[in-house]
Amino acid sequence: MDIYVYDAVRSPRGKSKETGGLAALTPHELVGQLLSSLKDRNGPDSVTRAESLTLGCVGQVGAQGGHLALVSRLHAGLPDTLRALTLNNFCVSGLTAINMSAEEAQARGDDRLRLAGGVEMMSRVPFMGDKAFYYADARTAQSLNYVPVALSADLMATMEGFTKEDLDRVTARSHQRAAKAWEAGGLDEVIAIRAEDGSVALAIDESIRADTTVDSLAALAPAFAEMGAQGFDAMMLKSRPELAEIHHLHSVANCPPTCDGAALALVGTKAAGEAAGLKPKARIRALGEATADPVLQLTAGFAAMEKALDGAGMTLGDLDRIEFMEAFAATPTKFERDYEPDLDKVNPEGGHLAMGHPMGASGAILLATLIGGLERSGGQTGLAVVHGGSGVGSAIVVERV
Repeated sequence: MDIYVYDAVRSPRGKSKETGGLAALTPHELVGQLLSSLKDRNGPDSVTRAESLTLGCVGQVGAQGGHLALVSRLHAGLPDTLRALTLNNFCVSGLTAINMSAEEAQARGDDRLRLAGGVEMMSRVPFMGDKAFYYADARTAQSLNYVPVALSADLMATMEGFTKEDLDRVTARSHQRAAKAWEAGGLDEVIAIRAEDGSVALAIDESIRADTTVDSLAALAPAFAEMGAQGFDAMMLKSRPELAEIHHLHSVANCPPTCDGAALALVGTKAAGEAAGLKPKARIRALGEATADPVLQLTAGFAAMEKALDGAGMTLGDLDRIEFMEAFAATPTKFERDYEPDLDKVNPEGGHLAMGHPMGASGAILLATLIGGLERSGGQTGLAVVHGGSGVGSAIVVERV
């Protein structure tokens, strides 16, 4: 049974600081505005008759605690019959939420739409703000071989023989493409977010630096050698005895900036769309969820990508657009070198290195960008790929209808 995406929207991405464009809002308010936009775009039945709301979120404490999907449903005034689920699959959470909802719709074959996506407001709950023992307790972290993901990016760069210039090149390209996209009029899937007084709080992605070049990035020093010296380099070298040392190459600019953001998709069967009077935007061709070595970490997205492509019976050359998460500059550099995609089709309007990484929302944001981008370009098929810490990955292949 085919499952369709009927709409997919996202917020702009705001800087994760008190003066960031979204920082005055709460996470449930941000989700609430996206729910309102889906109702405005697709009619009230598209949301009020939905079967479930599934949200990915990593930092489930403080403003994001207390079962955020349920809190968001209550805030939006949606029916009590609409089931809510909050999940954490690290940085792939938003796409995992969509994939799970699509699989449930396929299994049940009912006529109810499902709302799914993710939210992360890192101005309110910073990176590792939950203080989980997995990474905050030294004994637990050591026993489970926890390595900060930024250091794993340096490990990948070392293993692959990348240079800092390689990393700077993909970083500069991301900023330049993102700046050009917004200068050309912006992205249709982005919903302007409003402040309490009704004024526009943020309408564009806030972290893009149009003047970024390879030369300007070359002046920035690698950022993580000191962190690696705290025992993490030794842990990585133990897992990779063929290496003599870790070459620390990523500067702060070669990392996706933390930020605030959210995205939601409306998915369901053909019958669900007909019941709500909707036409689909895209058919889901295949899904991929994967895990990998938790020390190297950032290879799981590649594994998920290969699963999704295999499920769709496609190759990268068959695709018209690829939204590949720039989870530190080493990952797109590896993708470009090992898989040799058509670079004009990969992140043509910029990526995470420029626009930022709101962890639990990132996968849902990439799906919204993928579908919106296919519509803008007239393309038919596309792929979104997301990487997460400790070796989790998610991917999806869609086809416009």
